[in-house]
Amino acid sequence: QVRLAESGGGLVQAGSSHRISCSASGDPFTWYAVGWFRLPPGKPFEFVSAITWATGKTFYQDSVKGRFVISRDEAKNTVHLQINSLRPEDAADYYCAVVQTPAPDHLMKLRSTYAFWGQGTQVTVSS
Repeated sequence: QVRLAESGGGLVQAGSSHRISCSASGDPFTWYAVGWFRLPPGKPFEFVSAITWATGKTFYQDSVKGRFVISRDEAKNTVHLQINSLRPEDAADYYCAVVQTPAPDHLMKLRSTYAFWGQGTQVTVSS
């Protein structure tokens, strides 16, 4: 079993930078990748980013490339999502998830690829 806990959400100003984190319990050697998804108010659930645990290969949704940076802290079993130049449309509940089985790159953006999920952390953007 993998338990995930997101943290770092809150009210942030548009244009600023902010970091949210995902702490995971369990054996990291069983994790293939950790992903971030978000649910903006009134919009569909969407993939944001992912990182493979062993190699650090990263994946991003096209709309966040260049602004979001995903990273992992192997010593702390934590994945961070740095959000730069925050926009109102970044406001959402952000969820992290773990996939244990190696998956093809094109499946990394799918919700169904991930087996374990956190409870989410809310990011609100003030303009």
